[in-house]
Amino acid sequence: MSEIIGEPLPRGELGDVLRNGVYLCKLMNRLDPSTCTKINNTNAPFKIMENIDHFLRAARKYGVSEIDLFQSVDLVEKRNIPGVVQCLMAIGRCGYLHPEFRGPYLGPKPAEESKRDFSEETLIKGKTVINLQYGTNKGANQQGLNFGNFRHM
Repeated sequence: MSEIIGEPLPRGELGDVLRNGVYLCKLMNRLDPSTCTKINNTNAPFKIMENIDHFLRAARKYGVSEIDLFQSVDLVEKRNIPGVVQCLMAIGRCGYLHPEFRGPYLGPKPAEESKRDFSEETLIKGKTVINLQYGTNKGANQQGLNFGNFRHM
């Protein structure tokens, strides 16, 4: 991120460094200069939320899917820092889809279309195969699995 912005990030926890949204807006301005036109440098809570909102809007415009975005309060209150990292990784993957961006990239390159043509005979044979996803009485089962925590009394 600091290579793209062109300045080093301050030392500290990621949530504290990115909390005010200034570096996030600077990142999006480097990727697409028309996105975050106004960056608020004050630490007023509503200005911080405004910066993060500008960043999230810019990320959507850049091509990040909704599932990879985080909520503003996730960063401001440091509730979901892994969600913030997931969003940054998604922005890194979107860089591959923009030919004007020359790198550095973050994350794997998204897969391109890999179309396959099967003959009608092969498709019919495939319908007769029962794979293990339909269930079996051998192998792994759900015995002993518990979801969530047990109830404390």
